[in-house]
Amino acid sequence: MYIASIKNGRQMRKKSLQTIFLSLFTVIIVSCSENNTKQAEENTNPQQGTFAYDKNFLAKHDTNLIELKSNNASVLVSAAYQAKVFTSSADGEGGKSFGWINYKAFRPETDPHMNAYGGENRLWLGPEGGKYSLYFKKGDSMVFANWKTPAPIDTEAWQVDKKDDKSVTLKKEMSLTNFVGTTLKMAITRTVTVQDKNQIEQALYAAIGDSLKFVGYSTQNVVKNTGDAAWTEKTGMPCIWILDMFNPSDSTTIVVPHKSAEGDKKVATTNYFGEISSDRIKITDNVLFFKADGKSRGKLGIVPAYAVPYAGSYDAQNNVLTLTFFTVDNNERYLNQEWNVSKPVFSGDAMNAYNDGPLPGGSQMGPFYELESVSPAAALKPNEEVSHTHNVYHFTGDKEQLNALAEKVLRVSLDEIRAAFK
Repeated sequence: MYIASIKNGRQMRKKSLQTIFLSLFTVIIVSCSENNTKQAEENTNPQQGTFAYDKNFLAKHDTNLIELKSNNASVLVSAAYQAKVFTSSADGEGGKSFGWINYKAFRPETDPHMNAYGGENRLWLGPEGGKYSLYFKKGDSMVFANWKTPAPIDTEAWQVDKKDDKSVTLKKEMSLTNFVGTTLKMAITRTVTVQDKNQIEQALYAAIGDSLKFVGYSTQNVVKNTGDAAWTEKTGMPCIWILDMFNPSDSTTIVVPHKSAEGDKKVATTNYFGEISSDRIKITDNVLFFKADGKSRGKLGIVPAYAVPYAGSYDAQNNVLTLTFFTVDNNERYLNQEWNVSKPVFSGDAMNAYNDGPLPGGSQMGPFYELESVSPAAALKPNEEVSHTHNVYHFTGDKEQLNALAEKVLRVSLDEIRAAFK
């Protein structure tokens, strides 16, 4: 009887353990199934603002959309849309989409002036205005009705020359006639490369903290004179113009370091679209702060003599630090891009920043903000070329590590950035 009781007890404990294991197994299976279903739903119907949302949207308009990847970092490039980097992510499909995309611009009909598809890094050619303008025909007054972005950088597709998982090279040949009536024949080559951690650290001369998520890429942009005549002061000449379009927030601040100026020398041009109000711009001895909330239209530029080859922004609301690095030559000539022919041709700025806002009638393209860089004027003989580098980096994560990066690269702390417009 005693032995039978022990045997029965063992059998009951065995059945009890089996029941427990079966229950646990069922819970795990159900949980995995729910997670897989949730993941599938997120992939099928991702939230706006995520990289997956923008990737799905763009893929509907460009079936050959190019994705460059390095671990969790992704960069989307489109040959169909003028070799633009449309957006990027530091955290895969579910990560924040850093580029501003103008969804409403993707329509069958095209705009006669400009098709503002957006994109966090796009190539244009300058100058926009002035004697050598590529956006106004000879003899036309420089007003909006006559302004037209050249088709090769507005609506025409580019050709993919070569690509792999981390890099793509795109090309475009074009013939453009400027405001003085000169036809400029050129070939443009643009290479976009996603960078790994070591490459980014080498580019920034700074360490990336282990708790930070990041994405970075370089763009190498080359313009070659393929015509039979030299580009001179008589014929006019272009420049390479790179524009980054990002999503603003109420607490985003652009940070533009610059060389110290002596006395009352002007460091920045601040009246492109009327003077920027004093509550939106702050200029110190070695850094300029510019409010980038997408609520007040304004543009500024840094005079070539005082420009440095980097700028950035910090979005305190979303805890995103953005850095841009670009080519600058303090001794070269930069083209004036304003819509007039009264200013000297070589009185342009070396880099620019723009904050979008409502037009007088209340309409608005964005909101977005921009960090821009340009090459010096390209006075090229036949078969000569000019190159311009412009790199973009985004970081998010631990604030102390973000602060260390900001102090190392921009020479200001996150607290100083946040306090600029309190």
